[in-house]
Amino acid sequence: MDYHSLMNLNGYIEFCGLTEPETNCLRLYFARCKTEETAEDLIIGDTVIKNTYSIIIDKDLPILQLDFESYIAYSVTNESFTSWDEYEQFEGKAFMIYTKSRYLDFIKEHTLADQICGDVYPPFRHYGIVCLNHIIDIVSIDTPKVTEIYKEL
Repeated sequence: MDYHSLMNLNGYIEFCGLTEPETNCLRLYFARCKTEETAEDLIIGDTVIKNTYSIIIDKDLPILQLDFESYIAYSVTNESFTSWDEYEQFEGKAFMIYTKSRYLDFIKEHTLADQICGDVYPPFRHYGIVCLNHIIDIVSIDTPKVTEIYKEL
């Protein structure tokens, strides 16, 4: 599986964590989710919302591990504090590649990435991952390597 295959995935994604296995390398973990089969009523104060389905991690599917050999920048944002921006252009669903974004603008304006990368390196890209509770943004010259990690029973 590669990143372009992930861009076509339907469904919800849960962010499980990240690490830097080496200096300026990035490894991220994601779980695919599903809805519970049994509906429940959701009670919020005095309001009852009938027939809701919880979203849970699908334990039958492997964890997705994404490895970037290097990165220019990354950020993890609480999903509750983000908003839709018509300015931005991207391809993909939960896993995206932006061709135009505020984050790319920020990187170009406030870092030396344009000057350092220039004609020497491949162009850098903005990878975005929309999770249930987090929005992950990564700018890198590298395409991430995708590994499926199967759980032992």
